[in-house]
Amino acid sequence: MPDVAVVGAGPNGLAAAAVMARAGLSVEIFEAAGTIGGGTRTSELMQPGHLHDICSAVHPMALASPFFRAFELARRIELAVPELAFGSPLDGGRAALGYHSLERTAEGLGRDGAAYRRLLGPLVSRIDGVMDFTQHQLLRVPRNPLAAALFGMRTLEQGSPLWNARFKEPLAPALLSGVAAHAVSHLPSLAAAGAGLMLTALAHGQGWPIPLGGSAAIAGALADDIRAHGGIIHTDVPIDNLGQLQSARVTLLDVAPQGLLNIAGDQLPGKYRRSLESFRYGNGSCKVDYILSGPVPWAAKELADAGTVHVGGTRAEVAQAENEVSAGKHPGRPYVLVAQPSRFDGSRAPAGRHTLWAYCHVPAGSDRDMSEAVTAQLERFAPGFRDVVVQTHVTTAAGLANYNRNYVGGDFSAGIMDMRGLLQRPVLSRVPWRTPLPGVYLCSSSTPPGPGVTGMPGFFAAKYALKDIFGRGVPALGL
Repeated sequence: MPDVAVVGAGPNGLAAAAVMARAGLSVEIFEAAGTIGGGTRTSELMQPGHLHDICSAVHPMALASPFFRAFELARRIELAVPELAFGSPLDGGRAALGYHSLERTAEGLGRDGAAYRRLLGPLVSRIDGVMDFTQHQLLRVPRNPLAAALFGMRTLEQGSPLWNARFKEPLAPALLSGVAAHAVSHLPSLAAAGAGLMLTALAHGQGWPIPLGGSAAIAGALADDIRAHGGIIHTDVPIDNLGQLQSARVTLLDVAPQGLLNIAGDQLPGKYRRSLESFRYGNGSCKVDYILSGPVPWAAKELADAGTVHVGGTRAEVAQAENEVSAGKHPGRPYVLVAQPSRFDGSRAPAGRHTLWAYCHVPAGSDRDMSEAVTAQLERFAPGFRDVVVQTHVTTAAGLANYNRNYVGGDFSAGIMDMRGLLQRPVLSRVPWRTPLPGVYLCSSSTPPGPGVTGMPGFFAAKYALKDIFGRGVPALGL
């Protein structure tokens, strides 16, 4: 066995392996699936020449994650950064538009433009401090206390019934709630508000990038670096017991808490095992992929230039849909998160064709096909959408759980997104990446800072493994 064994070749497992290989250690990765990537896989789901991102599609953290910045990801892959990062359509052909430029965004929000600028401006101007606060363990003193305080105060506002207090019209609230709903959480809530404000500030600070060639480009860049430093990647090799890796000095597990329970079993101390058994997972998603004969015919023409569109209507409508999911119901008019990668990347589909990526939230474990409800919402804001649909592919929440062991119940966040879930991830600890087993570390999105393609859970687990077992610091990661 090598010095380091990594279980799981998702972005966090690959990030952990890259750090360890850069440190001069022998590293082997064991991936149960036939391809690497986890949440960053891209494939031809339906027809040749049409590339679909299987899970994540747009990557706000590709330019902002401290790990990816150190790794210099932007120099390793090509990224398209739409000037119009996201938008939220409303009935009547209107839309709230979130541009890279904060000023341009504010100008389009009518009477609420100044209020929106006051809300986001201090975060955008302190984006590095905001990222330092949100991309580390919350149980620490932030390096930029002012940025953390400003972020916290705005989170308290937007996560409470006061979330509309500063606004007079529907556009700005719809724009903000469309991003907050990424969190798959009750609205308003502190966790959703925090996630939404961070992502919105990133959109105005550096944009929301789309990898050319698909999200698999991110996994490919990590794999190339691992191999260049002597690492070995095995696919189609499931690990069902830690005994398979007992000769490795360090084991890094890119698995959910349930996965750790499955492979560690009775080796875990009782208290820690009970914490993993009580770990709470969130609700799921139903994903619908489309092949289109042309671009989406948005009633608000500007949305054709948006990388991401949050389809759900007003803030009240988005909140109603998300709160129905929180109550265990399937919404009749779901909030739908839509990405348009082929609009910015010609490699995704043959000339004249487009691929469209969409999902809505559903109760955990749902096996309901929501494609008709998703299509109806798109038709509502893009009349004639049904006429350009060539083919669809549906993955229910239960299907997501089968696709990836970490997506328990279809929860691709690998843990519920509320304040308790952010602090107790998977246990309340200053170093939650360590397990009680010597040399065994958890590096999945079930550890801080949580979900998203950031590489940070893998980075932190590798950092502590280097310190604890090998007495080394983190190596340089750039080109």
